[in-house]
Amino acid sequence: MTPFGTNLVAMVTPMHPDGTLSEPGLAGLVDHLLATGCDGLVVGGTTGESPTLTDAEAAGLVRDVAARSAGRARVIAGIGTYDTVTSVRRAREAEAAGADALLLVCPYYSRPTQAGIIAHCAAVADATPLPVMLYDVPARTGVALEVPTLIELAGHPRIQAVKDAKGDLFEAMTVMSRTSLAYYCGIDELNLPYLAAGAAGVVSVVGNAFADRNAALIDAVLRGDLESARAIQGSLLPLAEAIMRTSQGAIMAKAALAELGIIPSPAVRSPLLESPLSHVQRLREALAPPVLAA
Repeated sequence: MTPFGTNLVAMVTPMHPDGTLSEPGLAGLVDHLLATGCDGLVVGGTTGESPTLTDAEAAGLVRDVAARSAGRARVIAGIGTYDTVTSVRRAREAEAAGADALLLVCPYYSRPTQAGIIAHCAAVADATPLPVMLYDVPARTGVALEVPTLIELAGHPRIQAVKDAKGDLFEAMTVMSRTSLAYYCGIDELNLPYLAAGAAGVVSVVGNAFADRNAALIDAVLRGDLESARAIQGSLLPLAEAIMRTSQGAIMAKAALAELGIIPSPAVRSPLLESPLSHVQRLREALAPPVLAA
């Protein structure tokens, strides 16, 4: 067991139609995730629309989720920005708000060198006593965490995990074989192969709606029951396609949660836009109960 859990969900940030944060929606979502086997709540990450959150909102979300979950799941705060000073401040604010761990994305837009990335990550990790999960998502950041960088950062005592949204399984296995970093699959479509290759768990967007199926998938892999694991992953693929490939994960995850009655509104903040009816219809088809093999 890692300080982050195994069945993590990249939580959406429930909002009212006017764009303000929804406290009832947040409470209902946390209760749903705890009831469906989620043991790690990632707050204020990409799926939580972090670029649109103020510092006060980000800290307040961590505080509210920590209070609502009351120790029943780890609270991992997304605190990464493209500015080291801001990221350090957000890390300290997350610690004060009750976070159990930090999620640190590679600095985006500015495209720093690998040496700059190492300095940035070390500065944030030095700022609090909390364990840190690096977030490698070059499709969004414009720059990847290279293997030598990951190996060097693994030497920091508080940098303990990687959320891998790069999708290079060979590279992930290479880093796992050469470090003690716990890997988490950050691509719902690839959860099974990452788990089979030794990942410690998942950080799932689809898990907003179906953390229980992810829990069953993780358990099946741990038991060595790959036949059941393949069946479970197969039941999740239509959901992964509808949520992650129709338009954008945060948009579609909120649409799914609203369709299921877990949050009251699928509202997102601009520049994101709510799903059109054609996307919602695809989602409804994917949400139909699956028929699993016995």
